[in-house]
Amino acid sequence: MKITDASMTRFGRFGGQFVPETLMQPLKELAEAYSRLKVDPQFRGELSALLSNYAGRPTPLYLAKSLSRELSRKVYLKREDLLHGGAHKLNNVLGQALVAKTMGKTRLIAETGAGQHGVASAMVGANLGLDTEVYMGEVDIERQKMNVYRMELLGARVIPVRSGSRTLKDAINEAMRDWAGSYETTHYLMGTVAGPHPYPLMVRELQSIIGTEAREQILKAEGRLPDSVAACVGGGSNAMGIFSGFLQDEATKLIAVEAGGRGTSSGLKIADHGACLNLGEDGVLHGAMTKILQDPYGQILESYSLAAGLDYPGVGPELAHLVEVGRVTPAIADDGAALEGFRRLSVLEGIIPALESAHAVGFALKDPEALGEIAIINLSGRGDKDLATVMEHEGGEGI
Repeated sequence: MKITDASMTRFGRFGGQFVPETLMQPLKELAEAYSRLKVDPQFRGELSALLSNYAGRPTPLYLAKSLSRELSRKVYLKREDLLHGGAHKLNNVLGQALVAKTMGKTRLIAETGAGQHGVASAMVGANLGLDTEVYMGEVDIERQKMNVYRMELLGARVIPVRSGSRTLKDAINEAMRDWAGSYETTHYLMGTVAGPHPYPLMVRELQSIIGTEAREQILKAEGRLPDSVAACVGGGSNAMGIFSGFLQDEATKLIAVEAGGRGTSSGLKIADHGACLNLGEDGVLHGAMTKILQDPYGQILESYSLAAGLDYPGVGPELAHLVEVGRVTPAIADDGAALEGFRRLSVLEGIIPALESAHAVGFALKDPEALGEIAIINLSGRGDKDLATVMEHEGGEGI
């Protein structure tokens, strides 16, 4: 089954380049440079060395024995939380930053919600000697103070965004405005599989190392492919990263777990969730046609999730396409389910997951039958950054 055509700017009817004229030239230059460099042996060798010796790949595929006993099936965790920096984000930024440096760029800008992409951007900026500035909404700065400090410690400048909902959506808006006026010296490090072409394709390909490794590892461990692969979804880079290794294996169910937030049946005017694949409608956001949260007049709604990295009113266009053609199954885990996943994985396995990843764990706890006999959950990040948020949610009394 052919899912997408990698030579195209679209995934079915989703994707494209819906941007101001000022961004068309930098997008064209970026697409051409990436297309050339990704097959260049020297570039591939340098990226591979950094992924191995700096980032720490490959990451393990871990059989979570206690979680497996609780769910009465084998559950493996793809341990992206063990990557340098504590999340999958470094896979993408290493590749993009190397492209930028080869293009002669001297400055990186990025957006961040949970802070992990910002931290990864700051890391690669320090490593490659590039000035780095990170746009971050005021709401996210408050709930991710540790990651803000990490970015600044690594030499990056964190720029507060005070417009709109003051979260990830608005940070992306400001980063794109910056890039439109500075692209001659600046590269915009998009953190997810959203935005205009070539970002959805480029980020997915750079994150596909997760799926490539996971496929090889599960075949070695079990002698067969898994019945399911589950991952949390905000923009969708960790999900597309691991899904890419199994897209052509139709017997493997791909489960995209979105943020249900406070719940999805309240009927509130302001969205109480971030479940775009489940509840979104066609629309254009950040330069691409995709599924977004919007009101009857086409205005973007404010999303909500306890996990800052899932607090986004859109989703990557390739994921929207894969759901539409039936290859990816959308699911929802609300804040309560995510907190339960956070608690249970910590107690059962001695692994504290990021609140984002905890949504996929929470879904598994809620609906284990959906996983089949053998499942992989992509543990996209670690939970150190979320301890203060969880403690505050629990009234300061702990878990």
